[in-house]
Amino acid sequence: MRLDALAADVAIARPDDRATVFRARVCGSLDVAYRRAAVLLGNRFEAEDAVHDAAERAWWAWGSLRDEARFDAWFGRILVNVCRDRLRRRRRVAVIEVRDAAVDAVDRSAGPQLDRLADRARIVDALAGLSADERVAVVLRYEADLTVPEIARLTGAREGTIKSRLHHALRKLRIALDEGGER
Repeated sequence: MRLDALAADVAIARPDDRATVFRARVCGSLDVAYRRAAVLLGNRFEAEDAVHDAAERAWWAWGSLRDEARFDAWFGRILVNVCRDRLRRRRRVAVIEVRDAAVDAVDRSAGPQLDRLADRARIVDALAGLSADERVAVVLRYEADLTVPEIARLTGAREGTIKSRLHHALRKLRIALDEGGER
């Protein structure tokens, strides 16, 4: 359903038609949710599943939302928790990464675009080496540009814990990126 049609539905919805209001709120949050989940999980297909799962959880918990004006923060917290659960589950599963031999054999002199792709791959690999909580803190701080207090509210952790996670995560990222650059 298109967003403008959905907005029209909301405008004529009865106040007790909570499903229509819920649908409008979720549709208005999808772009940000997909981007955030994709960065957190490092996989756009898994991000789509995570956003779907978050929307489903939000639907079942819709009655617990006390202030509809805080929907975005409430839904964002549900999404972060879904992504965190997926990252933790991923750690329990052994993943064997198979690299394409053709990609490894590409001549680095092909230009700066390949250098940028290689840098991006190193960053993605470095992020994958972080714990789920560290990765959430880094992505929310530097991709979503949230402050430490905002991250603390969104994740339910204390500000000092968020600062500590950021500190340790950035140290790990520096080490991983320094080691990756020496190859």
